[in-house]
Amino acid sequence: MGYWKSSCRKVSLFLLCSFLLATAAWGREDRLTNTGAAPAAEGKVNTDNDRNGNTGVDVEVKHMATPQSLTPAKQTYLVWVQARGKDPELLGALRVNDNLEGSLKAATPYKDFEIFITAEDNMKPDAPSSIVILKGAVARK
Repeated sequence: MGYWKSSCRKVSLFLLCSFLLATAAWGREDRLTNTGAAPAAEGKVNTDNDRNGNTGVDVEVKHMATPQSLTPAKQTYLVWVQARGKDPELLGALRVNDNLEGSLKAATPYKDFEIFITAEDNMKPDAPSSIVILKGAVARK
């Protein structure tokens, strides 16, 4: 009987550890808040942990006006991340298709950060513009 209890404990411990590891790697979805600059815009950000310890970021938007139709007109949308106490960092360009949907997949070393989408005049600005379309916060363990 002692062998059986010991084996059950080992299996239970193994399953518990496996579950905890899988939970840490599972994705999380956070909604992005519309700031009013493009009233119909909606978005979400899905995050997960990649095998290098970075945070995988998958931004999905819909009902995004083309940047050229904004007032004032802009050329592109850019996605930024900003960790607490740090300057904003460019994550990448968000391309909007004819259905007014767009997405961006990227990675960041941060676990807790603000994420926001801005309308910009060019693809490589020194800092984000003040025209923030969508914004949100991510907090991963």
